Amino acid sequence: MKSAILSLTLGATAALAAPSVLKKRAACDAPVNITQSENPFEGRTLHANSKYRAEVEAAAANLTDSSLASAAAAVADVGTFLWLDTISTIETFEGYLQEADCSEIFGVVIYDLPGRDCAAKASNGELAVGELDRYKSEYIDPIAAIIAANPNIAIAAIIEPDSLPNLVTNIDLTTCQDSASGYRDGVAYALEQLNFPNVAAYIDAGHGGWLGWNDNLKPGAEELAAVYKAAGSPAIVHGVSSNVAGWNAWSKNPGEFENDPDGQYNTSQDEERYTQYFGDALEAAGLPNHFIVDTSRNGVQGLREEWGDWCNVKGAGFGVRPTSDTGSDRADAFVWVKPGGESDGTSDSSAVRYDSFCGKEDAFKPSPEAGTWHQAFFEDLIKNANPAF
Repeated sequence: MKSAILSLTLGATAALAAPSVLKKRAACDAPVNITQSENPFEGRTLHANSKYRAEVEAAAANLTDSSLASAAAAVADVGTFLWLDTISTIETFEGYLQEADCSEIFGVVIYDLPGRDCAAKASNGELAVGELDRYKSEYIDPIAAIIAANPNIAIAAIIEPDSLPNLVTNIDLTTCQDSASGYRDGVAYALEQLNFPNVAAYIDAGHGGWLGWNDNLKPGAEELAAVYKAAGSPAIVHGVSSNVAGWNAWSKNPGEFENDPDGQYNTSQDEERYTQYFGDALEAAGLPNHFIVDTSRNGVQGLREEWGDWCNVKGAGFGVRPTSDTGSDRADAFVWVKPGGESDGTSDSSAVRYDSFCGKEDAFKPSPEAGTWHQAFFEDLIKNANPAF
C-alpha cells in the first residue's frame, strides 16, 4: 500500500478585510431549521462570498486575454466556502455571513486546531500543540456567538480538514501523536458548540486515496464516529466532507491509480466509490454517512504521480460547479471548498514552511506560500476548466 498518503494539506487562506458595502440581503421571516434527515443543499444555492470574489476580480484585472477575463468574471459568481483559518479572520465572518440571502446556504470551513496539519509543513496553523483552551475560547466560542446571532441564515460547516484522517494514517509521526488528544477534543468541542438548528456540519474525511484504502475504511470510520459520539451525537452532523482541496475524480473507471500494482488494495478509486465504501463503514460505526465533495479543482485527471500528491498539481482545472444534483443518494452536494487560485504551498525549498510535496515533478513551479494568491495557477485553472466557463 502506498505510504506516501501523508496529508492533503490545504493552505491557510489569506484574510481580507470585511466588505465595506454589504449586498442587501433578502431577510428571512423565520429562523432556519435544518433537520438531520434532509439534504441542506436541496433548494439552496451555495453562497458566493465576497472574499473570494475580491480575489478573483483583482486577478481578472491583471488579465490581458479578454476570453480569460470573461471566464474569471464567471468564476467570481461561483459559490465557495469561506475559510476561518486564524483567530483574526473571525472578525470578518459576520459581515460575509450577512451577505447571504434566504435562497442560499453559506459555506464555512472551521480550520484552526492546535498543531494543525501534523503531517505537513505548508499549512501549519497558528496554535501550538497544547493550546486547546485558546482554540475553544478564542476561536470556537466567538464563531458560535456569531452563528447564534444569525439564526435566519442556513450554514454548512466543514469541520477541521485533515485532522482526524491524519490520526488514522500518520499516527506513527511524533507530531501527530502529540496532536491527537487536541484534535479529538477540539473537533468534539466544535461540534458541541456549533450545534444550532441552522447549521449542517460535515466532519472532514480526507478522500478515497487516503481513508479509502481497504485497511483504512473501518479504523477511519471508527475514529470519526468516536469523536461524533464524544460530542453527544449532535443533530447538526449530516456526515463527512471529502476531497477538500483535492484532485480526485467524482466518477472515473478505471480510477487514476486503479491499474497500479497496489490498486487492488483500494476499492475507493474515485469519490463516488468512496461514498459507497466509506459510507457503509460510517453507517456501521454509527455516524451519519452523507457526503459533500469538493470539485473545485478536479476538472482534469491523470496528472499526479501518486495518490498523496497534493501541492498545486500542474495542469489542474476547475471542476463541476456547486450543485445538489449529484445523482447519488449519499452525496448531498458537489461544492467548491478550496478557493481556486490560492496556493497550496511554496516551491521555494529554502522557505521555512517548504514541504517537499511542493517540489515534486507534478507540482506547479514557481509557487508562492500557502494561502497567497497564485495568478499563473489561477489562469491555468480557467484554461483547463471542465466544464469550461
